[in-house]
Amino acid sequence: MAEPLHPAAIHDLPPFVVAPGETDVLLVVMAVFVFLAMIGVGVLYFKLHALPEQMAHRGQKMQFQIVAVLGLLALFTHNHAFWIAGLLLALVPLPDFTSPLSSIARSLERIAANGEPAARPAPAPVAAQAASPPVAADQPAEPGAA
Repeated sequence: MAEPLHPAAIHDLPPFVVAPGETDVLLVVMAVFVFLAMIGVGVLYFKLHALPEQMAHRGQKMQFQIVAVLGLLALFTHNHAFWIAGLLLALVPLPDFTSPLSSIARSLERIAANGEPAARPAPAPVAAQAASPPVAADQPAEPGAA
């Protein structure tokens, strides 16, 4: 700053004060810092927001899907109760009901494929019952009977 200062101005100016027309380095540095801080806080927010889904990923598929839906509801509605519910659901292991039921279903399919057990009597064939005509109450049972 080669120009003479105004007589009323302070003679010891701080180093960040620049002359008119020069680049304000402090402003540029702070703009870059604020931009990077905003990106960092956004990444941290989304990492924290996805925490319940990451925790539920190692669990069952149904639990993961419910936690993911709760996370999306919390994200779009800004209702933190959904996020807390998803976090609690991800922390609690759900009992496995599908494995025993699918084992029972496989066993029943195997039994049905082998046929009925031999201890039960076989039912009368339907074709033999349909071959004989039904007898009406007003008709005689034999054609020669009066």
